[in-house]
Amino acid sequence: MQIHRSIRLSLGAFLAAALLCAFIAVARPAAAQQPYHVIDTWKLGGDGGWDYLLADPPAHRLYVTHGARVEVIDTATGKPVGAITGLHGTHGIALDTAGKFGYISDGGGNAVIVFDRATLATVATIPAGTNPDAIIFEPATKTVWAFNGRSKDATVIDAAAQKVVATVPLPGKPEFAAVDGKGTIFNNIEDKNEIVRLDAHTKTLTATWAAGCESPSGLAFDVAGARLFPVCDGKKMAVVDSNSGKLLATAAIGDGPDAAGWNAAAKLAFASSGDGILSVVDAGNPGYKTIQSVATQRGARTMAYDSGADRVYLVTAEFGPRPAATPENPRPRPAIVPGSFSIIVVGR
Repeated sequence: MQIHRSIRLSLGAFLAAALLCAFIAVARPAAAQQPYHVIDTWKLGGDGGWDYLLADPPAHRLYVTHGARVEVIDTATGKPVGAITGLHGTHGIALDTAGKFGYISDGGGNAVIVFDRATLATVATIPAGTNPDAIIFEPATKTVWAFNGRSKDATVIDAAAQKVVATVPLPGKPEFAAVDGKGTIFNNIEDKNEIVRLDAHTKTLTATWAAGCESPSGLAFDVAGARLFPVCDGKKMAVVDSNSGKLLATAAIGDGPDAAGWNAAAKLAFASSGDGILSVVDAGNPGYKTIQSVATQRGARTMAYDSGADRVYLVTAEFGPRPAATPENPRPRPAIVPGSFSIIVVGR
């Protein structure tokens, strides 16, 4: 009888363990599908405007352009760990794949600033075109591409030699860029409503395609699925085949977008907009439905996606009243409230 009782107890324990495993297996996907929401706000303060920001998931760092400096934030704590200073008007950041150097497009100085990622010390200043804006590291050729907004070209820098090796003319004003890791680069041409494809090996433009929407700015890239996601005026995100340039679909997003992101694991595309909406688009199913419109804060139109933490970081500040329009400035921007510069953290 004691043996039978032990068997019954063992069987009961086994069944309980099996049920627990089944529950966990069901619960995990359910948790992964929880909606995104604002989970924190990091108050950084300071004055000046901002542009791009970039997450470095392995190092748990976030690089944020902020006026004449780049803020470096510990994403585990939300606290600043340092800054790259002495710049003129920063736009974007790129990081090499070796974990050694970073690159800043210093638009106000018409230069690319190279910094040591361990010490944050500037190690080189490399002349670029006029007003370098978007910047990206191309890993197959180990080159840095700075896209110059006013001279409408791209400055190509050999990362090892830290010198300019080419200048590639572009058909219009470049915006954000994306790479496939094999030597192909894509860039939005904002004033022509186009996307260009560039060959990093030959340093030439190889294709020009319609973006599928007006004034494309931010650009996300599903490398595995060969899909580009430019975000545009008119509350639209286009979906473009990166092999053929064919427009596959358009999705509804917020108003005044300036950046985009891609969650490869969940097949979600993000768009951050100046109206204070982070749009989440389901790119894993037909229809490209916008499954969330997360309320963030007015002005939070630039973002970075952290694939390690599945978080979106957005930057903004508080604004005063908008000045009256004038013939010289028909679309004046409201003044930034001093000390209100913040990073909004969205997760699930």
